[in-house]
Amino acid sequence: MTFSADEITEAYAAMHARVQEHARTGDWDDFALSFTEDAEYVEHAFGTFRGRDAIREWSVATMTSFPGGAMTGFPLAWQVVDAPTSRLICEVRNLMPDPGDGSVHEASNLTIMTYAGDGLFSREEDIYNPLRFMRMSLRWAKVAEAHGTLSDEGRAYVAQFGG
Repeated sequence: MTFSADEITEAYAAMHARVQEHARTGDWDDFALSFTEDAEYVEHAFGTFRGRDAIREWSVATMTSFPGGAMTGFPLAWQVVDAPTSRLICEVRNLMPDPGDGSVHEASNLTIMTYAGDGLFSREEDIYNPLRFMRMSLRWAKVAEAHGTLSDEGRAYVAQFGG
């Protein structure tokens, strides 16, 4: 089945609005509801998750712990739709909060979404460099520590990955 570029774009815009709300509230439980029951989520650092339950378990664990839980938003840099394959490809910016000095810290990923109809997606693949994300998180944590805004969880992350 094929879908129009407009339908794919609208479905992703609705999903992306929900993601922004998850980031605002810190509640990621319903993130998996944007996917079909048998969806596949390919995450290059953490593995491949199949089905809503696995996607929910991974997203809640990742997005409620540092650094995911500290991120304040995920604005899109750009997106394109390939209607014949029912895919939307975009660059997602992953923003950290102001660490206390007004500096901006972010890393981006490319995301490939496969649309399945009825506002749901059957597949997501996030493509990024995990080392770049870790380095950005550690730079942010160093500035946050200097300004007294680093959480205990952030300190534990630095202790584990920052040496």
